[in-house]
Amino acid sequence: MTDKTGWWRSAAIYQVYIRSFADGNGDGVGDLAGVRARLDHLADLGIDAIWFTPWYPSPMDDGGYDVADFRDIEPLFGTLAEAEELIAEAHARDIRVIIDIVPNHCSDEHRWFQAALDAGPGSPERQRFWFRPGRGPDGSEPPNNWKSRFGGSAWTRVPDGEWYLHLYSSRQPDFNWDNPEIRTEFEDVLRFWFDRGVDGFRIDVADGLVKDPHLPDVDDGDETPFSDQEGLHEIYRSWRKIADSYGGERVLVGEMWLPDMSRAARYLRRDELHSAFNFDFLVCPWDAARFRDVVTRTLRAHDEVGAPAAWVLSNHDVTRHVTRYGREGDTGFSFANRLHELPVDRERGTRRARAAALLTLALPGGLYVYQGEELGLWEVLDIPDELRQDPVFARTRGADPGRDGCRVPIPWSGDEPPFGFGSGGAWLPQPASWRDYTAEAEAADPASMLSLYRDGLRIRRSLPAGSLEWLSLGEEVLAFRIGTGFTFALNFSAAPVPLPAGEVLLASGPVDGELPTDTAVWLRS
Repeated sequence: MTDKTGWWRSAAIYQVYIRSFADGNGDGVGDLAGVRARLDHLADLGIDAIWFTPWYPSPMDDGGYDVADFRDIEPLFGTLAEAEELIAEAHARDIRVIIDIVPNHCSDEHRWFQAALDAGPGSPERQRFWFRPGRGPDGSEPPNNWKSRFGGSAWTRVPDGEWYLHLYSSRQPDFNWDNPEIRTEFEDVLRFWFDRGVDGFRIDVADGLVKDPHLPDVDDGDETPFSDQEGLHEIYRSWRKIADSYGGERVLVGEMWLPDMSRAARYLRRDELHSAFNFDFLVCPWDAARFRDVVTRTLRAHDEVGAPAAWVLSNHDVTRHVTRYGREGDTGFSFANRLHELPVDRERGTRRARAAALLTLALPGGLYVYQGEELGLWEVLDIPDELRQDPVFARTRGADPGRDGCRVPIPWSGDEPPFGFGSGGAWLPQPASWRDYTAEAEAADPASMLSLYRDGLRIRRSLPAGSLEWLSLGEEVLAFRIGTGFTFALNFSAAPVPLPAGEVLLASGPVDGELPTDTAVWLRS
């Protein structure tokens, strides 16, 4: 296939957060055996690929994003042999496998960081990381004023007096990508997993690998010295050559929270990454004009570099969109304030989530489905403090509740927790009300969220290709046509509007001559 027909250009990709997907051995934690036992659920859903969050050996300070060994499997999850079997079993169902790679940092238990601690100041081992002397007369102040994205300083002092950089947890030291050893190491890691059949990589913190070597102080909110540095493009061009050297269209997907969409699109040129998550779409409040603006800017920026857009509503780092869309007031998302204190109308949030699903499925490009969104799950806000495990909660002393609420284990079957997740309970508590939201219950209900996703993913495969043309059906109605035979409409207004002409293919709620509030419809026109 050519770049214009690559599978990834329109793929529906399902995100599996392994700890919370399914538990195969009864220890209360999701694992590869659990995923293998639930592959038919994903095949029936109709997705094209699975993206796995990190499955590497890790002390789990940050849910596996603190990697201790990039060439093995976390024992909690299984073995390398099981991972290879899982890849083969997914391929047998025509499902591709994308895995996380975490090139910005590693665990403090990684052999290279332990060697750096032992070797001391000025050693080659320390050149793999960002070790620096402190400021002040006795070196007791951090080398600069950078803040960790998890709260507090981005620097931690070691016993010999030097400090090391960590943009995330203090147990996640940042690699120094100016060191050729780091570049060689990760190129080898790519080959290691490509050789085992993975179809691509989701690149964690893809914008952050290269730092300004002068490590300048920054003003609040300024991430310029450690985000979107020009040296990144050289790295991804070398990675693209490796991906292209393997058959089967292996892909590279970037996670980049950049304020300028045109800057993000520069990473999607034909010799760099294949695609990147569209976070402007994810954080967009429930507003017709805002969504239209985001979609317009996204398609324009991606068309300029010949890349497909990749739409996403939720993931393992953000508040689930049923909750966001059900709030009074601000329905967007920001890491600076998760707004968990705002009241939530879950019925309204679910109605809007159903409409947003059809919007996402209808837009040109690819899309991501975060596990549980196909069941209509919401953010669990009442997890007891003593059970929370996200380092964000600890580092902010509870000021930020963290991300555990979107990582609660999936309900599969039954009337009480752990709802078929596994025989040994679940590592985070599930709401009792999820009894009506299990995969088993929803599969039997043609009006459920699961049925909507299954129908949408099935019908989506036969929708016409073509460019998007906006339609004028009122300021609070988001409507467009694609090709010559497909019309989409979503009513954001407080009152019903006339239903556009055409045969109804699918609707997020009842439609009978008119399109109700917070309802979307697909039409053959």
